[in-house]
Amino acid sequence: MNLHKHARLTPRGRALLVQRIQHGLRVEEAAQAAGVSVRTAYKWLKRFREEGETGLQDRSSRPRHCPHATADTLIERAIELRRARKTYRQIAGEVAVAVSTIARRLRQAGFHRLAELEPAPPVVRYEYPTPGDLLHLDIKKLGRFWRPGHRATGDRQQNSNGAGWEYVHVAIDDASRIAFSSLHPDERGRSACQALLRALRYYRALGIRFTRIMTDNGSCYGSRKFRRLVKRLGLRHLRTKPYTPRTNGKAERFIQTSLREWAYARSYESSAQRAQHLMPWLHQYNWHRPHASLGYHPPISRAPLSLNNVLGLHS
Repeated sequence: MNLHKHARLTPRGRALLVQRIQHGLRVEEAAQAAGVSVRTAYKWLKRFREEGETGLQDRSSRPRHCPHATADTLIERAIELRRARKTYRQIAGEVAVAVSTIARRLRQAGFHRLAELEPAPPVVRYEYPTPGDLLHLDIKKLGRFWRPGHRATGDRQQNSNGAGWEYVHVAIDDASRIAFSSLHPDERGRSACQALLRALRYYRALGIRFTRIMTDNGSCYGSRKFRRLVKRLGLRHLRTKPYTPRTNGKAERFIQTSLREWAYARSYESSAQRAQHLMPWLHQYNWHRPHASLGYHPPISRAPLSLNNVLGLHS
């Protein structure tokens, strides 16, 4: 209930008004005690006698009939034209209704934006049952620098022109969320092969051996070198649906976490210093950082090796 600041009666106040009248007060006396007019007191008394407690509730001030309201047939026609991706002005011209009315009616119907015409498909979450069933791979491009940039200093005139780029090749196990990353000078097939081998060695030390990998449709993952390596390793190569990054969502989400908690988490003096902090951060992510999808346990809690063996490997 939305009462204005000068409201004299609330539903409870109206009930009290009626109760006082029923207990012997005259209507004039009850109205004076409530601070309202006698006419108002008679109005609520009448409603109570006709409708009971329900009659003391607020009612909508909207009229029952409005001769100037937009006809339902015109609204349906406007929605039909909107589904055909017509603009407000085009629709207003065809149905002979003001543009403002078309905008208001389409907003009420849920067709205000063109994106609402094709709602996003429901998110289908999946998780392979055991570590090693699927390894997600992806790449993130980062700029090199030899002095802090505008993200840290706020000064866009201070930059590292000509420093170039470096590429973070990330890998994350679908079941355990144990992640691994390595830095490479490019995103070509040779670097993708090196990143895959490093990741597999890392996971093998944890007792995890993979049967499948999932990548996007990048050129490096479609190169002959990468295809030969995958075949030699006996891995099944799955590809994401084009323009559908949510298929590889665990890798995409890990990249976001990496940027927030490692790459842009502090002011590094250079990209070389940033690279030095990658492995310590990965250790913190895998061994100590609670993960919501794992019941707020760290990813290493799902490793097939016993905890003593894992700690012995990384002590």
